[in-house]
Amino acid sequence: MFYKLLVINPGSTSTKVAVYVDKEQQWVESITHSPEDLKPFKDVYDQLDMRTEMVTECYEKHGDKVADFDAVVARGGLMPPVHAGAYEVNQYMIDMMHYHPQNVHASNMAAAIAEHVAELAGCKAYTYDAVAVDEMEGIYRITGLKEIERYGRGHNLNMRAAVINFCEQNNLDMKDKNIMSVHMGGGISVGLLSKGKIIDMISDDEGPFSPERSGGLPAFRVIDLCYDEYPNKKAMMDHLKNEGGFMAHLGTTDLRDVEKMIDNGDEHAELIFDAMALNIAKNIAKLTVDVNGKIDYILLTGGMAFSDRLTKAIEERVGWIAPVKLMPGEKEMDSLAFGILRVLNGKEEADRLEGVCEK
Repeated sequence: MFYKLLVINPGSTSTKVAVYVDKEQQWVESITHSPEDLKPFKDVYDQLDMRTEMVTECYEKHGDKVADFDAVVARGGLMPPVHAGAYEVNQYMIDMMHYHPQNVHASNMAAAIAEHVAELAGCKAYTYDAVAVDEMEGIYRITGLKEIERYGRGHNLNMRAAVINFCEQNNLDMKDKNIMSVHMGGGISVGLLSKGKIIDMISDDEGPFSPERSGGLPAFRVIDLCYDEYPNKKAMMDHLKNEGGFMAHLGTTDLRDVEKMIDNGDEHAELIFDAMALNIAKNIAKLTVDVNGKIDYILLTGGMAFSDRLTKAIEERVGWIAPVKLMPGEKEMDSLAFGILRVLNGKEEADRLEGVCEK
């Protein structure tokens, strides 16, 4: 039996929409939302009706009828912490991401958009490996301040998909393996998957710096910066998330630009590049102690994994730990579709969020 899926993935300035028939992507489109489009909306969630209408117009433009969809798949937003895998969309999930999200994120709208389409189609809506996935074990959460715990939120969708795909391609059972999965994009996350779960993670706010994020920083210096130069919380967060890494040192967020600088003899660009590669390698090594160094594979994924220069620089430093394998690209749409196909084919079960949400 063939299944037809509509996949919806909202981002801050775009909404990606795709249709799959089983594992074959029929089409994908990224709907751009300009600053002028978004200006009338005070809050991100206020964009819900606008984005829902655009998604509907998109699949109708491609000639798809809503009645033909067997499932609608949404990028899972910042709901309460959940385990990896599939969840059915229900009203509690929608309300939690509307009224009580862990953080503001465009993906919080995805479940509501998907549920709207699913109701018209007469099928179910799902999320898969939501932004809120957090399977970090308790001992790894502890920090030196009782008020602050580490968390496992990060690029779970792409990191876990890389492991699933690698194990399927090599006839491996991921529940028998310890695999390091490193997502390298605008932000960098390092995750350790053991017995099928990402038991520990170094998220992009405490690990390597990246093309645009500062990564982990000396705490005392950050406090000085907050009080002396960035007393406004939003300004400081923007500085850390959007003005760090390559942007801070080299004025670009594009790794290809940095490699061109190096090829043209820019020694400072080479130094910053080498420092990022070293930071990635150090954070990979840091998580190996969780399983006493017994790592089976290290997977490098995300957009920057296409760079031979970067992947070789990392492999030179961590190849002694385990074989380094490349799973380049950010295949979020595939990951969402393939996850729910496993549910529809009876290989996985979908869970449900239960509770009552006070609005």
